[in-house]
Amino acid sequence: MNWPVLSVVTFLPLLGALLIVLMVRGNGPLAKGTARWVAMWTTLVTFAISLVLVQKFDVSSAEFQFAEKYDWLGVASYHMGVDGISLPFVILTTALMPICILASWTSIQKRVKEYMIAFLVLETLMIGTFSALDLVLFYLFFEGGLIPMFLIIGVWGGQRRVYASFKFFLYTLAGSVLMLLAIMAMYWEAGTTDIPVLLRHGFPVGLQTWAWLAFFASFAVKMPMWPVHTWLPDAHVEAPTAGSVILAAIMLKMGGYGFLRFSLPMFPVASHDFAPLIYTLSVVAIIYTSLVALMQEDVKKLIAYSSVAHMGFVTMGIFAANTQGVSGAVFQMISHGIVSGALFLCVGVVYDRMHTREIAFYGGLVTRMPLYAMIFMVFTLANVGLPGTSGFVGEFLSLIGTFKANIPVASLATIGVILSAAYALWLYRKMIFGTLKPALEGIKDIGLREAVIFAPLVILTILFGVAPKPVLDMSAASVAQLLDGYNKAIGVKAAAGESVPASGLEARIIPVSVAR
Repeated sequence: MNWPVLSVVTFLPLLGALLIVLMVRGNGPLAKGTARWVAMWTTLVTFAISLVLVQKFDVSSAEFQFAEKYDWLGVASYHMGVDGISLPFVILTTALMPICILASWTSIQKRVKEYMIAFLVLETLMIGTFSALDLVLFYLFFEGGLIPMFLIIGVWGGQRRVYASFKFFLYTLAGSVLMLLAIMAMYWEAGTTDIPVLLRHGFPVGLQTWAWLAFFASFAVKMPMWPVHTWLPDAHVEAPTAGSVILAAIMLKMGGYGFLRFSLPMFPVASHDFAPLIYTLSVVAIIYTSLVALMQEDVKKLIAYSSVAHMGFVTMGIFAANTQGVSGAVFQMISHGIVSGALFLCVGVVYDRMHTREIAFYGGLVTRMPLYAMIFMVFTLANVGLPGTSGFVGEFLSLIGTFKANIPVASLATIGVILSAAYALWLYRKMIFGTLKPALEGIKDIGLREAVIFAPLVILTILFGVAPKPVLDMSAASVAQLLDGYNKAIGVKAAAGESVPASGLEARIIPVSVAR
């Protein structure tokens, strides 16, 4: 294209934040309204322009598209571009941001100007993370996102917000320090930080091993994987509703995206060797955190632990390293972004009315909130993985891919499917059915603003459940190229005389046709 559409999409929210800084003065009703409307229109325009990327994207090409490159600090460059793996996450980010602004319309009343600025800055940093094609640029965007989210939790969160925000910040920062050291080592080895060049550079096996571990330390905390997941429930419980939505829907996906962009293609031998470790951690996460979710008394904590379990299917599918596994992982991340974000919005609806998240407080909501009960049911069933919803497609493909690579791991992971039905349906029964609690007599059903928030999420959840092809086709060529390079690297290792398990290489070289 003859205009830098990707840079416009990335930095337009930053322009909106600057407009709020310049236009809004004071904390009166007019100032709050101006800040909200500027943020809303900025995110809507950003989303509209991002759809140009979808329209002009060539799904048959595995190359990076809409590329922009300008020399920067000598070592690094401003290099941006998207492929079939990163573009779905860019669109997910731009689509959810207007919903988050609308969800915060009445619930956020203090420091509204600063809140909207934080969200707009965060949007720029998240889009930049998925679009950066330079390691240094990626690291700056990746780490920069910690700052606005730290403020969102720490300023507008619950009673333990300071503890939760510092725990979130320190956990994620500690893991990323090791990634920075690995980036430096990769630069010394390859002489560049340009990601497309690094993807074609064959790193020595020794460097692959410790660089993989360094990147793993950062991405595992971000997802988060067991046992470094403990920051997530605290962050979710204390964050405002829109903060929880972005945390679950977008920021957790940065870890999975990192595995797909760096670990698998740049360190294929190490990824193959460490696959058993990933399988073990994934299965433990799926089963253990599902059992923990069953014991929760706080709605947000239950959904937070559910997120950890669902991310276990993602990591399992990625390191199965076959078409079904990787395509399923990408789809599962997009689906989970929609469904988990919607579940946190559902919690926000009743929290805004009753100011409590205790499950025991609720009951019989279907008699006073029938529309809410129906919407909550759609997302609960999608979270369970019911066929006909988007949650089913991602989990099913991930399990098929894992089954091709390791049958015992896939068999154990299916226990998580049963447990997810147990905690999700238990939660729904406790809150929606039964006798109406006296304190809920005056509770009102969702209004027009909330209906506008949920409508697109319900539609996408069902649409992607019955017609997942658009998302799968978008990533198919890039996934095929990624796995082709991975299989060649493992083939070279096998030809050199090093042992490759029978369930490894042969299981990974399978037809690259998602449609079939």
